[in-house]
Amino acid sequence: MKAIIVAAGRGRRLGPETAELPKCMVTVGGKPILHRQLEAMRAAGATDFVIVRGYLGERIQAPGFALRFIENPQWASNNILTSLMYAADELNGDFLFSYSDIVFAPAHARLAAASTAPVGLVIDRLWKDTYVGRVQHPLSEAELASVKDTPAGPAVDRVGKTVVPADQAVGEFTGLAKFTAQGAAALRDVWSRALADGLEAPFGRAAQLRQAYLSDALNAMADAGTRLAPLYIDGRWREIDTEEDLSRAHGVVDTWS
Repeated sequence: MKAIIVAAGRGRRLGPETAELPKCMVTVGGKPILHRQLEAMRAAGATDFVIVRGYLGERIQAPGFALRFIENPQWASNNILTSLMYAADELNGDFLFSYSDIVFAPAHARLAAASTAPVGLVIDRLWKDTYVGRVQHPLSEAELASVKDTPAGPAVDRVGKTVVPADQAVGEFTGLAKFTAQGAAALRDVWSRALADGLEAPFGRAAQLRQAYLSDALNAMADAGTRLAPLYIDGRWREIDTEEDLSRAHGVVDTWS
């Protein structure tokens, strides 16, 4: 199975940690974020690892893994959806997907890999626990998700920052997902349709397509009838977005299985 990790951004809120390293190479509990992701994905069956890189991309390395790199030369002016679509030619079958700034239990990667839905989104039902005492990354930045029943099973109908009220959310999208070939094709189709209007045109909740989040594309896919299956977890992951997040994660990441 293929795994695609988007690791192009600067990660300014990690302060000096990313002065000389890309965000994915910041060490959590003695090991770079990326290495933890690769190990978890390999344990879930991934053998082909594609990294979309940008800021200090030449410093991304992972001994023991044969990484393939795709360059995002415009990393400073675009966002995660555009960054992912630099790898559009790789979206031709089943793949695991991850943001580059999350650490998660290997069991979460196995859960995602086992999904047969067009898209499976790993959703944390204990998301509120993560925000207790979390000052530098407020609740308004959580990619909350709501779910509806469909004939095919539960489906995420909305996901993203400020999209779903907290009292209507089933959980937070962690940034870990599985796309089957069907889901990958639906993602490419949404991108192609949006790109026809240009990178400067609005898309989803973004003022410009180039600044859109993955969640903007996921919502467009849901609107077009693609099922986004919720894959529920209960904690055992962290987003490493700020210096505070990093400090809080050091003592817990090695307790997960």
